[in-house]
Amino acid sequence: MHFINRLNRKMDIPSKYNPASTESKWYKYWMEQGFFRSEPDDREPYVIAIPPPNVTGVLHMGHMLNNTLQDVLARRQRMLGKNVCWVPGTDHASIATEARVVAKLREEGIDKNDLSRDEFLEHAWRWTEKHGGIILEQLKRLGASCDWERTLFTMDDLRYRSVIRVFVDLYNKGLIYRGVRMVNWDPEAKTAVSDEEVVYTEEDSKLYYVKYRIAGSDEYITIATTRPETILGDTAVCVNPADIRYKHLQGKKVIVPMVNREVPVISDDYVDMDFGSGCLKITPAHDINDYEIGQRHGLEIIDIFNPDGTLSSEAGLFTGSDRFEARKLSVSLLREEALLEKVENYRNKTGRSERTNAVIEPKLSMQWFLRMAEISKPALEAIINSDINIYPPKFKNVYRHWMENVRDWCISRQLWWGHRIPAWYFSSTGYVVAANEEDALALARKVTGNKELSSSDLRQDEDVLDTWFSSWLWPISCFNGILEPDNDDINYYYPTNVLVTAPEILFFWVARMIIAAYEYRDMKPFSDVYLHGIVRDKERRKMSKSLGNSPDPLDLIGKYGADGVRVGMLLCSPAGNDLLYDDSLPEQGRNFANKIWNAFRLVKGWELDSGIEEQPPWSAEAAKWFGNRLNEAIRQYNRAFDKYRISDALMIVYRLFWEDFSSWYLEAVKPDYRKPVDSKTYTCTLDFFDKLLRLMHPFMPFITEEIWQMMEERDKGLSIMVSDMPDAGKVSSTVLKDFENARMIVSAVRNIRKKNNLPAKDQLDLLVSKKTIDDELPFRNLIKRLANVSDIEYVPGKPGDSVCFMVGTSEYYILMGGRIDVASELEKLEADLKYYRGFLDSVMKKLGNDSFVNNAPAKVIELEEKKKSDAKTRINALLDRINDLKGKG
Repeated sequence: MHFINRLNRKMDIPSKYNPASTESKWYKYWMEQGFFRSEPDDREPYVIAIPPPNVTGVLHMGHMLNNTLQDVLARRQRMLGKNVCWVPGTDHASIATEARVVAKLREEGIDKNDLSRDEFLEHAWRWTEKHGGIILEQLKRLGASCDWERTLFTMDDLRYRSVIRVFVDLYNKGLIYRGVRMVNWDPEAKTAVSDEEVVYTEEDSKLYYVKYRIAGSDEYITIATTRPETILGDTAVCVNPADIRYKHLQGKKVIVPMVNREVPVISDDYVDMDFGSGCLKITPAHDINDYEIGQRHGLEIIDIFNPDGTLSSEAGLFTGSDRFEARKLSVSLLREEALLEKVENYRNKTGRSERTNAVIEPKLSMQWFLRMAEISKPALEAIINSDINIYPPKFKNVYRHWMENVRDWCISRQLWWGHRIPAWYFSSTGYVVAANEEDALALARKVTGNKELSSSDLRQDEDVLDTWFSSWLWPISCFNGILEPDNDDINYYYPTNVLVTAPEILFFWVARMIIAAYEYRDMKPFSDVYLHGIVRDKERRKMSKSLGNSPDPLDLIGKYGADGVRVGMLLCSPAGNDLLYDDSLPEQGRNFANKIWNAFRLVKGWELDSGIEEQPPWSAEAAKWFGNRLNEAIRQYNRAFDKYRISDALMIVYRLFWEDFSSWYLEAVKPDYRKPVDSKTYTCTLDFFDKLLRLMHPFMPFITEEIWQMMEERDKGLSIMVSDMPDAGKVSSTVLKDFENARMIVSAVRNIRKKNNLPAKDQLDLLVSKKTIDDELPFRNLIKRLANVSDIEYVPGKPGDSVCFMVGTSEYYILMGGRIDVASELEKLEADLKYYRGFLDSVMKKLGNDSFVNNAPAKVIELEEKKKSDAKTRINALLDRINDLKGKG
């Protein structure tokens, strides 16, 4: 009795759920109780390392989706008894952060070029300290259950030293080298970027047909180019050796337009005879293919661009002009000199910097590279052999294709903000690589044999490392596994369990983390990779501030509540597919929260009479069914999580609560108006509610905590987030099947009421044909209550003045007492007859197909025969009923 009283304690439950006060209250409680904190212990660990957002960033829709998914996984595993460690942190984001700091300085009237490196870094660190924690605080509003005491930064001391140690190690292994190579140059950021940081888009362009005069004659050849400004750097003209049109030109020279430079005509199989005129201008300094041709033929290299994309003095013309302005000037000069034959509209792929959107300039540059061919092999095998699983699996082949065609990684960036390359130069060409200046000096003395060298003779490399060169160590460096490879944390928490990220960084982050893991731990960094889609608007455009189609996530939380937004984001976010967002999604999530709240108010509003000893038979039947349905749903829910079908798991519990629990179970067991409820029904209902809350908690942490705490008196320190996830008990398929039959009967009776305008409060007589059902009707009492029928009687034949309906092959009748609409009923029956005749035809075609009958399993044939028999039974019953009604008409 004490337990019942605790459950039914009277309280003031507000009529409306208030997310704002609830969310701040319970997040503070969770933090105070240390529920997010993790330390190594005897439990099985469950570990997620957050994809670190940019330190300069603020919460956007992509972060919302990504971190909601991680939090769902973390909260569920915590309730399964795991020692969950979700490590938060931020990325120093070299290019993005430096651009922000440079822009801020410009607003203050300060030019970066007027500052020393140390002065600039002081500004950058101040900016980082001011803005660095914003996005993490915003994640708390979402409900993220990270272990905030473990918050990291990719340029904090341990992470910084880890990156430097790895660079030195890889250099000493011969895997890092320095050399002049053609790189992707971002003129806006003034740095090299990797192949994976270049985004190619189809753009409108022009194809310019330019005349090159053959030296020593008045003859011209025409060459098509999209970049006339690069003519200034031409050092050859190339034709295909098989092209008979230009056999006479091989070995001759041509005059480069505008600069009047004599260059050779060379032949190479690379040239496409069908593109343009079949002649190719060769600019080795500004095109990767031209560079490779130039290397094969020993051509001169003329670099006509400055790092900012303006023309250099080497160009000979238009010095200081922007490259696109130089294009216009080149076209004008070519026209003036009568060397521009024609111009055509052309559509080609343009590479743009993923960070700044600037058009990428192929540029020869001295850079640092990591050899990828050998070091990548274990990371490819790990995916092929399924040591690491990718969800959805379709991305496995995408990953494999990239890894089988991997190129050396340009790891240097011409920036100041980042991990400075630990190379020290002691002469114009000589250098050493070491973790610090002291080690570098000792090494330089050894290499040169000059013991008189001092620190002032050393000059450290000005470049920093690619941001991804720190991020690729993230699962290891989160637990200081580089500097202390045998510490307690790395031994307990590593490898992590799952990485949740987007497909667009599968290559330059996910693959590289796997590479680093096998190089430095000789094991995988995580067991699973879960790839979610991109958040887009209804027109499938990627959300961005510039398009004005990206709502502020914090505004959404303020309007719909964190739980509403979380549910909205996940309702239509299948793994790997893009989420098409509009405000109806979080609105649906908020409506679901209100549904849960109202159901709780309904149950807690019942008056309990512990003196009622017997549970009503319909309540007992409802409990029997819902207990089985709940167990079935828990199994489905667990299977969905096992396959990372997280949206499916949400939909399972969403429908379970809204349709099964609220619309059917509560409708069946709620006491009549002003009547009390018995203790058994009440206790059973709250037990179901408690399990439902636990299933919903990973998706909706705030409202489930609020209701769980209100269900009964709880001791301080208890929380739904550390309670046990419900186990799936036994499931009777018979019970579930019988209830579905009962549900269809109730729905049919309700439809007849609606079509014939019969008041819901009026009890009806329900009759069952003895010819079509032999056994006692399951869930008889539940049917009577939910359909509001006085009794269910068995009759030998069709009673007069009744409406017939069928469930399965069984016939049911509602006595109408003169209230039947014959015309309407005939219309319905004729439609049903047409359907079942069509259905029977399709079954008969299958059974009449010898190939099907001879090859299908016996069980399949048996099922088709049953379909045939059932369809014939229904058709006969419908014909009898139609004839009967027509006779009355």
